[in-house]
Amino acid sequence: MENSGESFEFICVNDGSQDATLNILQSFAQKDKRINVIDLSRNFGKEAALTAALDYSSGDAVIPIDVDLQDSLELIPQMLIKWREGYDVVLAKRIDRSSDSFMKRFTAWLFYKLHNQISSPSLPENVGDFRLMDRRVVNALKTLHEHHRFMKGLFAWVGFKTCTLEYVRQVRTAGKSKFNAWRLWKFALEGLTSFSIFPLTIWFYLGSVISLGAFCYGVFIFLRTLILGVELPGYASSLCLNLLFGGLQLLGIGVLGEYLGRTYIESKRRPSYIVRSSFTKKH
Repeated sequence: MENSGESFEFICVNDGSQDATLNILQSFAQKDKRINVIDLSRNFGKEAALTAALDYSSGDAVIPIDVDLQDSLELIPQMLIKWREGYDVVLAKRIDRSSDSFMKRFTAWLFYKLHNQISSPSLPENVGDFRLMDRRVVNALKTLHEHHRFMKGLFAWVGFKTCTLEYVRQVRTAGKSKFNAWRLWKFALEGLTSFSIFPLTIWFYLGSVISLGAFCYGVFIFLRTLILGVELPGYASSLCLNLLFGGLQLLGIGVLGEYLGRTYIESKRRPSYIVRSSFTKKH
């Protein structure tokens, strides 16, 4: 960054870590005034921590980056060149994800395909949080106050003039990701429900088809009874139908509950994060 010709600062967010992270960050901040530390009162999650970083940033351009340093720092000078050319957002697209497991690559591909089919706006594939954003973009993001924050979707929603740079993501050299399968599933569910009501809409059409089929079957049974008389119904078929429709009803209620729960949480208007202490020169 010192070779970029621009003044800069680092915003480090400690998202409720239980190790020596905060002490190490504070020692760095005491030695270098360009390092600012935001200590959250507990672990609020990646999206909330990223929101805090954006709120406390003050630069004309902002670049979020994960501390595992898998994203290429050498790409930052190229981002600055594109920004000076007039682009408001410079995306960093991963063209080689061989450092990720096969299952993670497959589920990521499946998520992007599904999300972009049912949601608007579409998400650029294989693009994470690592990007450059002009101050105008950051200010626009700060006007969005929802509690359930899917930052990739919010980044895409605000728009602005965008270009893309490609890079190869490095293998993680230390530590282990805390994003297990369950957290990744919750993250994907957050993305699908934050920017699409398709999961709700599909149950309207599914219910309509089932109701029409049930009505036609009822007419068939009525006519057959008039012509052939009453016969003993089959126990197995009745049980299967009851289980099928009962399962569909519970599944539909579950989808409805996901949206209702999010509405309930949003109605409380709680902040996305709480800062326990900050070590900055501006706040």
